[in-house]
Amino acid sequence: MTALIELERATKRYAGGVAALRDADLTIGRGELVAIVGPSGSGKSTLLNLIGTLDRPTSGTLRIDGHDVGSLSDRQVSALRAQRIGFVFQQFHLTAGVTALHSVADGLLYAGVPRTERLVRAADVLHQVGLGQRLDHRPHQLSGGERQRVAIARALIGHPPLLLADEPTGNLDSVAGAGVMALLRSLHTEGTTVLIITHDHDIAAALPRQVRLRDGRIQAGSDG
Repeated sequence: MTALIELERATKRYAGGVAALRDADLTIGRGELVAIVGPSGSGKSTLLNLIGTLDRPTSGTLRIDGHDVGSLSDRQVSALRAQRIGFVFQQFHLTAGVTALHSVADGLLYAGVPRTERLVRAADVLHQVGLGQRLDHRPHQLSGGERQRVAIARALIGHPPLLLADEPTGNLDSVAGAGVMALLRSLHTEGTTVLIITHDHDIAAALPRQVRLRDGRIQAGSDG
């Protein structure tokens, strides 16, 4: 299996020398479905920010799809992120009054894609996530589960090989949460590498691989 994400002794320190992540060694192959699990303060968000190239390690190495992030300029890192990584957050981050179609199309706003093509592609990906009948609905007209599906569609419109989902069911009831997890599984089946950051051990246990963090360290015996 080809590695999509590689961390070697990756450490992230913040002001005052506090290490939020310490000597992390982790390889995630293309096409995997992985849970990143741990309690609050364990380093999950820091690991997400590094893998998502929103931040860089203080020391150690991070490679995304073979690219050494530490050797890239900020412009190159931004291009790598735009081309290869989609993000889904616990908060849906949908703009009030904007339809599902336009919210998703805005995911290509800075990619140089013509407006007509953006709208066509947005409609296609909304059909993919089961919202083909909700294109003209605004956030207040959608359920929580539907809003999360819009957010997932927006993350997918650029066809990224890697999808990072940070507590994607955290604001949903159990039924809507199960629907979102089923969607993420289906995206994985279609070939997307999916990382799900969660503190929910039931969600983590249901996934084929778990990487566990505590106190900024990947735990011994963690699958990975």
